Amino acid sequence: MPVSTYRLQFNKQFTFAEATQFVSYLHQLGISHCYASPYLKARPGSNHGYDIVDHNQLNPEIGSEADFEALIAELRQYGMGLITDIVPNHMAIMGSDNIWWLDVLENGQASYYASFFDIDWQPVKKTLQHKILLPVLGSHYGNILEQQELTLSFDVEQGEFSIYYYQHRFPVDPQTYPLILSSQHEWLSNEFAADDPVFLEYQSIENSFSKLPLRTETKEEKTEERKRDKEVFKKHLARLCADNPAIIRFISFRTAEFKRVAGENGQMHALLEQQVYRLAYWRVAGDEINYRRFFDINDLAGLRIDDEKVFEATHRFILSLIEQGKTQGLRIDHADGLYDPVAYYQRLNQKITALLNLNDDQGLPPIYIVAEKIVANYEYLSSNWPIHGTTGYEFANIVNGVFIDGVAEKPLLHCYTRFIGHWQDFEELVYLAKKHVMNTALASELNVLANQLTRIADVSSKTRDYTLNALRNALLEVVACFPVYRTYINSQTVSKEDSQYINWAVTQAMHRVGSADKNVFSFIRDILLLDHGKVVPVKDLLKFVMKFQQYTAPVMAKGHEDTALYQYNRLISLNEVGGDPRRFGYSVNAFHHFNQERLKKWPHTLLCLSTHDSKHSADVRARINVLSEIPAQWADAIRRWRQMNKPQKTKNKRAVIARNDEYLLYQVLIGTWPLKNLDDSARSEYRQRLQNYMIKAVREAKVHTSWLDPSEDYEQGVMLFIEHCLDNNISQRFLQDFCEFEARIRKPGLYNALAQTLLHLTAPGVPDIYQGHELWQFTLVDPDNRRPIDFNENSRLLIALDTALALPGCNRARLIESLLHNMDNGLIKLFVVLQTLRFRHQYPALFKSGDYLKINIHGTASDHLLAFARKDREQFVIIVVPRLITQLLNNQCGEPSSVWEDIWLELPNQAPSLYLELFSQTRLATEPAGDYVQFFIGDSLKIFNLGLFSGTAGDN
Repeated sequence: MPVSTYRLQFNKQFTFAEATQFVSYLHQLGISHCYASPYLKARPGSNHGYDIVDHNQLNPEIGSEADFEALIAELRQYGMGLITDIVPNHMAIMGSDNIWWLDVLENGQASYYASFFDIDWQPVKKTLQHKILLPVLGSHYGNILEQQELTLSFDVEQGEFSIYYYQHRFPVDPQTYPLILSSQHEWLSNEFAADDPVFLEYQSIENSFSKLPLRTETKEEKTEERKRDKEVFKKHLARLCADNPAIIRFISFRTAEFKRVAGENGQMHALLEQQVYRLAYWRVAGDEINYRRFFDINDLAGLRIDDEKVFEATHRFILSLIEQGKTQGLRIDHADGLYDPVAYYQRLNQKITALLNLNDDQGLPPIYIVAEKIVANYEYLSSNWPIHGTTGYEFANIVNGVFIDGVAEKPLLHCYTRFIGHWQDFEELVYLAKKHVMNTALASELNVLANQLTRIADVSSKTRDYTLNALRNALLEVVACFPVYRTYINSQTVSKEDSQYINWAVTQAMHRVGSADKNVFSFIRDILLLDHGKVVPVKDLLKFVMKFQQYTAPVMAKGHEDTALYQYNRLISLNEVGGDPRRFGYSVNAFHHFNQERLKKWPHTLLCLSTHDSKHSADVRARINVLSEIPAQWADAIRRWRQMNKPQKTKNKRAVIARNDEYLLYQVLIGTWPLKNLDDSARSEYRQRLQNYMIKAVREAKVHTSWLDPSEDYEQGVMLFIEHCLDNNISQRFLQDFCEFEARIRKPGLYNALAQTLLHLTAPGVPDIYQGHELWQFTLVDPDNRRPIDFNENSRLLIALDTALALPGCNRARLIESLLHNMDNGLIKLFVVLQTLRFRHQYPALFKSGDYLKINIHGTASDHLLAFARKDREQFVIIVVPRLITQLLNNQCGEPSSVWEDIWLELPNQAPSLYLELFSQTRLATEPAGDYVQFFIGDSLKIFNLGLFSGTAGDN
């Protein structure tokens, strides 16, 4: 079981070899397991690894097998493990590097890999039956033909034809090779005599290709025959070409001839019409695409991982690494995209258990396994998932909420509404955003579901009058009202929770449509709850329900995460993956409750503060949260800034930055403003980062521009506004005012970041540190948060800190004072991480299974502290952190030293009487007080506002 993990983002800029160099640094930091981003073969140039093209090879851009072995050896030397991020839901397609997908394009349903991908071979549109729509063209198909952007190519060595569209390769169906080989062509009759052996062999090869089994064949004997014979005939053709330059010249002549007549009267169009694929303009994907994608990304195709054959082919390599002891854990990407997540985890566990010759009587995962899964704040992860937990989005949001002052909800809402000039209701934004997504990017998938539902309705005389349009509209409303990412129905039994979510969605949908036929919604409810089994076999209902479940998840992701969270900017530190702006912070009691529940149900789940998916890093959120403590000052500040920056808006009305986006920008500036003065180069880089973020944000919001329909005018206006605002020659007044405001809230923001770090490293679960976040990281949404980390510099800082700590007679109070005085360099955060992780390693059982106790706090400023204890038979440890301390800092000229003087903790009588505070090395004792003991901690908090007090159980 990991004690602590450290997420590394592998790509060609950060390889196995480079990671190997810094294993010793991670060990020194206190990390037990490296938690690696996907490192299997991905699309060339990938900076994240989720676009895998081969599940059975290492990514050559990351390193060779020898490089990987060296990394494993280095980890073993330090007693460390490896957790691997795997991607079972989808693969990268298009391009020319996924051999499984290329085989499907060449052979259609006769391909061995046709069942690997989630392709609908029988769509409603007749012209697409037995075909795959490939929305890859930059313009309409007819235009591409006219402009002759498609090229027919011949691989002489392989004896095979392909059609290319820039970097995209589309294999030609070998059965249609005769359309190209054209043995009756006049050119050949001029070159060869009718009885020439070379010409006769050429004719024989052409004839052989024409007699191949059809690509629609699915019988095993026929598909095997096609697979075998097509390769034999290709080799014959390649050999004939190698021996006869005249044949090569003719084929070159023929491939060029396909471009001579453009448009639909040309040979290129005729050849394409005979292929298994239909090339199309990328914009048609939303309406007609007939393969499941990862969300709405056309070049990521869904895998049918529920098929045993597909599971074996995609997991062979990673299972071998587990068997060899080269990886000790797995992170399963995009759990909600799987057809049946629970069945997937069960199969995975069974395979690993068998490989490792383990006993699975308890049904526990044989190795550490977590799922990337978003859990709503009113949702619980089902205990029947055979995993150790999730990747921790819910924890990140709960911890973040502790540092938001709930009293500010109404003032900040008023401030936001007044600034943007209109009211925004987040629930309504999500509803409308989900409908927009379903009517555009994910319309095709909705049409497929509607057609399946129509076929079910047609079975009964009571429901056959429900029209396709009525069913589609009702489905759209139900999905738009769905309160969670998905349900997990996989048998005839529907859980209480799933039933509640379905009933809620249907009821809400019925309320919204008003006078529409409510019977349609009742019918949908019955289907989703499998209550229509007397009319239609339950297995048929279940097929629909399980496809429905696969659809609600991407709709929620695109509508909630990637649209509404970029539209509703009241306080953007709430707008995080798995977050919900309607929940304006969490109380201390709520925080304790969540920790206690986690310890009971998922004690080993991963805990994160920042990930590669974060919209804003934890340190950014910590600074923005301070605004909730000073809503009046914030309202005054942004009112001034808007006035000051009016001249920076271009006169072109189409390009004026919208008030909502301007409001977003000011918060982003608060969260990311550099702690040190920048030179010209660094200032330019910072401006570019902000511009890149804002363009992504406004496109995701889909109000003034979008990925589908980018508005160059609006985006240029946003870019110029940022450029002018950050130019001291243009916006001196604004920059001076902004910097004065930011300086006043910087320290409480950094204390927030330190406090949440200590909570992260001591709460129930396994803490994961995202690369570089042992120091300050004020990063934004990807790709900003995937920028390279200077591990050499981080290592130098760690060595310097360790050296200072190891000095004889090291005065901790002076060291902490120095670190706080130079807070901007991040060493104070490294100090907290280093000390806490090492302590955690010293007492792994305490944090793995120790009890969690809420600790009551007393004293003048008790509301500004949070405390809990972890205990087992050997240890009793108390964690104390400050919260909502902006006013305390301002009142105490920068440090709230005096307000902690009367602070004491109420401990149980069985608690130890003597404690050593980890950071300050202060020794403190408790005082008996009847039914409890008092623990005065003011002397320690005066030195450092955070505390980790360690006592030995039974030491009274």
